[in-house]
Amino acid sequence: MNLLRDEDVAAYEMNGDGILVINVPVADRDMKPVYIGRDMFRGTYKRNHEGDYHCTKAEVQAMLRDQPRITMDMKLLDNLSIDDYDQDSVKNYRVWFESEHPGHAWNKMNNSEFLEMIGAAKVSRDDKLRPTGAGLLMFGKEYKILYEYPLYFLDYREHLNSKVRWTDRVQSQSADWSGNVFDFFVRVSSKLTVDLKKPFKLVNMVRVDETPIHDAVREALVNCLVNTDFYEARGVVIQKYPDKIILQNPGSVIVGKKQMLKGGISEPRNSGLMKMFNLIGYGEKAGSGVPDIFATWKEAGYELPTVEELFGPDQPNRTVVTLPLVDDHASDHAVSEKGHEKGHEKGHEKVHENKNGEVEKRMISILGIIRENPQISIIALADMLGESDKKVRTAIDALKKNGIIHRVGPAKGGSWVIDKNPKL
Repeated sequence: MNLLRDEDVAAYEMNGDGILVINVPVADRDMKPVYIGRDMFRGTYKRNHEGDYHCTKAEVQAMLRDQPRITMDMKLLDNLSIDDYDQDSVKNYRVWFESEHPGHAWNKMNNSEFLEMIGAAKVSRDDKLRPTGAGLLMFGKEYKILYEYPLYFLDYREHLNSKVRWTDRVQSQSADWSGNVFDFFVRVSSKLTVDLKKPFKLVNMVRVDETPIHDAVREALVNCLVNTDFYEARGVVIQKYPDKIILQNPGSVIVGKKQMLKGGISEPRNSGLMKMFNLIGYGEKAGSGVPDIFATWKEAGYELPTVEELFGPDQPNRTVVTLPLVDDHASDHAVSEKGHEKGHEKGHEKVHENKNGEVEKRMISILGIIRENPQISIIALADMLGESDKKVRTAIDALKKNGIIHRVGPAKGGSWVIDKNPKL
């Protein structure tokens, strides 16, 4: 398949040499997979920063799931019933809907009619009202969600004290709540925003306790949930630290990272879920959600968010969004102070010192986790730390090089051994 346009190829001359630059654009979702030969499962390749690698069958299947404009969560599940929904979740959602739409005709409908109107249920061939994929995810009981999505998992981890593994946790398998997407959003959005800065502000003599940052955090959480590939492994992981919030979801960015950052095109992986969040006032339909989040962060004076797509032969596709909660010039100030004390060293040397400090902190965090769980894998470590596999491997290599840890046994089934305490 030829994806190139004339403007994707350019010729330059430098020091008497001719240079041909070819930009290969990302294929549209309904064109993927682009493959060599007649067998897509044998002929599909993907390029990461290390080169081309052969895609696994699961990666190709994920591309096929993402092809249709009618998304997978709109599927009718005729082996389940709307009785499999958590009725308290439906009731609470309706309260939110009525608050957003007072006087709306849907408020007078019974639950079955209301669920059909919002896309959470459809009439099946046997003339019975059945759940849709979106409805099951939004309102289903966790053990019923696993019928359709066996790898479904939602996890919130709060790391506000470095001496303990986490200070708070909410996960879908805990059995003391429904475990569905709506209840996860309600619980986690309040935890993410409870201690954000609230400057004193009056509107019409009434104090306003929330800021655009609060709204942006909720929008980021909704974006994470509606763009999750719930058929993929490792689940949704939301992590809160004193200085940042990290949101991870299985699946790549449907429209591509470049287009997502640019905005203007909204193609959620789960359009049914997006509709339900839109109906209660969350989620950006116009495609400007992510650029708005960046603009809000810039206006607040924070370091800008980052978006990272993780994929490769040894890990499933994953999107990681990091929302820093530190001032944009805070790190620069710290570096300049350090430079002042040492006689105004050269800029690149100061940045190098700061980078080394980050690596050392990562090494210490890894050691703390390994002490509790010697069998943990590098991928699981990366998940817990909210870091890329590459950064974790670099820290692991540094620990090995300094004789602090070593590995016993194979990559799968082996364990870590701590040889000595680090002098970092």
